[in-house]
Amino acid sequence: MPKPLSLPFDPISRADELWKRRWGNVPSMAAITSIMRAHQILLAEVDAVVKPYGLTFARYEALVLLTFSKAGELTMSKIGERLMVHPTSVTNTVDRLVKSGLVDKKPNPNDGRGTLAVITDKGREVVEAATRDLMAMDFGLGVYDAEECAEIFAMLRPLRVAAHDFDED
Repeated sequence: MPKPLSLPFDPISRADELWKRRWGNVPSMAAITSIMRAHQILLAEVDAVVKPYGLTFARYEALVLLTFSKAGELTMSKIGERLMVHPTSVTNTVDRLVKSGLVDKKPNPNDGRGTLAVITDKGREVVEAATRDLMAMDFGLGVYDAEECAEIFAMLRPLRVAAHDFDED
């Protein structure tokens, strides 16, 4: 995929200047626009790394979550809860992983209606290889050092707390 040509100016800074003239100083506009652009950049870079494994970042996250579980299996609802995604997204993600042979589905013995997603040996191999590749490219954040990554995490944490992603304590 060819890289787009760079602009001779920062379009977000330009938009911020124009915004100030029209509506006044609103630093949150430039901040959110930068965050959204960063999201696009990072997702494209990470997805390019996991694509050869037949994955998207969402599918990769689900595989990682399964590897973190004691038995390599979780209920669909637990996956959705931990990844903070809608049940339909979990179903689509797991179904794609099943189709790729990276995950199996089986009835939940503790809940007759529930389903467990179970990582396969192939799924474990793929998640290990993809993880090595993602770590080698610092998950797209190689322009930052470890301290700066920790600062980014800390800066975004209050937003996640305010969204009730988790209980702070």
